[in-house]
Amino acid sequence: MELLANKIKKLYQKYKAVIAYLFWGVVTTVINIGIFMVWVKLGLNYQVGNVIAWFFAVLVAYISNKIWVFSTPFRNMHSFFTEMGSFFFFRIMTLVIDIIITWIGITLLQWDTFIVKVLDNVVVVLANYFFSKWYIFKKIKQ
Repeated sequence: MELLANKIKKLYQKYKAVIAYLFWGVVTTVINIGIFMVWVKLGLNYQVGNVIAWFFAVLVAYISNKIWVFSTPFRNMHSFFTEMGSFFFFRIMTLVIDIIITWIGITLLQWDTFIVKVLDNVVVVLANYFFSKWYIFKKIKQ
């Protein structure tokens, strides 16, 4: 039993950032889809709701990624704002992907709004992880 516990502990340590990213990814996805669907159910423009939902999801994502996923330390105000600026820059890039996917799925193909938003979030979460890991929260080599 102890051997199994050690294996699980090693796996957790190895994939801790991925597990945390998936957890917080689910949280931000629920926020994103929840705000979006409330907006749509109120009969308001889905594109405006998409941007509002994106904004709140990105705020939660930045805080959770910085603190719990990639654990990047606060060094100084300059590096903090540089990191946050690059985070929002790459999130704006994936917002463009988000807008294109929802427009094609909802307006052109007339698919179910919820299904399109879920599929869209899968693509966006994967792109965001790549950008966060390799560009935004990269570890500084000592």
